[in-house]
Amino acid sequence: MKVIAAYLLAVLGGNANPSADDLQNILGSVGAEADDERIEFLLSEVKGKDITELIASGREKLASVPSGGGVAVAAAAPAAGAAAAPAAEAKKEEKVEEKEESDDDMGFSLFD
Repeated sequence: MKVIAAYLLAVLGGNANPSADDLQNILGSVGAEADDERIEFLLSEVKGKDITELIASGREKLASVPSGGGVAVAAAAPAAGAAAAPAAEAKKEEKVEEKEESDDDMGFSLFD
């Protein structure tokens, strides 16, 4: 991901065709190291392609990925009746407490 982010930063910065050295400089500026093989692989995959077209095709692929699993739970709660409401409120309170105890960075860094 960090190699892709560096590539996108280079393109947004005005460099339409960043080189491996450009990506290494961007990553080095934040203290991150990248595998040369990954950089070369990314550059070979995007060579000659327009970044806006790549992003658009990626969005199309992501649109087919199912998400929003919480919708079914929220829709099922009203159907259960008023007797289930107190139990649902207790579960919500438990979930809030669990979130407060978790780490803010979830145990990993952006550039790991």
